[in-house]
Amino acid sequence: MAESQEDEENLDPTATLHRARAGRVRLKLVVLSGPEAGHNLTLEPREYVIGKAPTCDVVLTDKAISRQHLKLEVGEESVRAIDMESRNGSFYEGLRFSQMDLRPGSVITLGNTEIKIAPEDTRERSLLLSSRNRFGGLVGASRKMREAFTLLERMAAGGADVLIQGETGTGKEGCAEALHTESPRKEGPFVIVDLAGVPPSLVESELFGHVKGAFTGAQGDRAGAFERANGGTVFLDEIGELPMDIQPRLLRVLERRQVKRVGANDYRTVSVRVIAATHVDLEGAVQAGKFRRDLFHRLAVLRVTLPPLRERPEDIPLLIDTMLELSGRPPSALSDQTRALLAQYPWPGNVRELRNVVEQVVSLGEEALPAMDPLPGEGANKGTGPDLDLPFKEAKEKLIEGFERDYLKGLIERCEGNISRASREAGIDRVYLRKLLRKHGLDQKATGGAGDDAGHQE
Repeated sequence: MAESQEDEENLDPTATLHRARAGRVRLKLVVLSGPEAGHNLTLEPREYVIGKAPTCDVVLTDKAISRQHLKLEVGEESVRAIDMESRNGSFYEGLRFSQMDLRPGSVITLGNTEIKIAPEDTRERSLLLSSRNRFGGLVGASRKMREAFTLLERMAAGGADVLIQGETGTGKEGCAEALHTESPRKEGPFVIVDLAGVPPSLVESELFGHVKGAFTGAQGDRAGAFERANGGTVFLDEIGELPMDIQPRLLRVLERRQVKRVGANDYRTVSVRVIAATHVDLEGAVQAGKFRRDLFHRLAVLRVTLPPLRERPEDIPLLIDTMLELSGRPPSALSDQTRALLAQYPWPGNVRELRNVVEQVVSLGEEALPAMDPLPGEGANKGTGPDLDLPFKEAKEKLIEGFERDYLKGLIERCEGNISRASREAGIDRVYLRKLLRKHGLDQKATGGAGDDAGHQE
């Protein structure tokens, strides 16, 4: 299978199928989630077997998928999906199927992997990637973040449980809250349970509640997180910290949406969406016997991974400006030299660490900027930090040039090459912006705006 970094939104299926029949566009299979997320395969008229076995046409390493899980019969005008008596089944919009006809835009779930039948049409790719640069508190205009936003938009609209994966500081709690606020449950409560911060002896009570006298200190009845979140969303942060003896009870809640308070006899039905998050490798924990396999598969109905900041350094200028805006400070609150240094750092603590450093520098002055090691090697933004062997002026100019290049690349990408829009967003005169783009060899990636020579319309 060929790899792609694009994740597509649904097109009008009727119009797309018409184009496919007219021979102007072919179809492809796109992996939206799971270990092979981002991979795609152009579909020719023939049969394809999807599964875990190395002999399959499409090999997926998802452990919840059977060796031969699904067969696709691709014709000139249709795609038929046939479940090959798989262990965990094949699903479309939450319903298990044996056979069904797929159309362009159809998304089916095999184990913990989502796959989509999408149009193979390069002219439409710009329409298929999310155009937003914010999803709740998440900020980014890089391709990696816009791919994540595309998935999150789809997840928010549905009701399935979601597992958010990502390193510490990537914004998992903000992601969960945004999924809630953009969902049909937004009027309901959003209840957070930080499993890493709850003593093991109290986890059961925190999740499911207790009745008076259930244990020493239980002086009255108390509703647990699932009851308090009824009609809304419960967010289980650091789900990997959940004690093994509590995991079967959580599995029952996920499967039946019923909870029983500690010390009670009766179950209570709840209507909640469950969003879990972890920074640890849950699949590794399953292999090590520290996390139940069935619970992992039930939690990971849908999965999204938030990329670390070092994999999207082009987002750093936008993140800095957003942080300054939220603190009521202008972009000029940080000098070009400081911005250049921040853009070179690998940020092991991710966005949270960047936010802390920006707040520190804004509050205490730029002399309070902590010592930071630059990105190793070339890096995604080709920065190597200041060359301390050069004279001060030359080293400073070299560093600023690197910042200018990285900032302009990110600016032009998120403004889709539109000079007028980029000029407004950056607060730079359009003529000067063109001069800077020519200086860094980026002018070929830019077009005009309304009133420009190129006559490009926004």
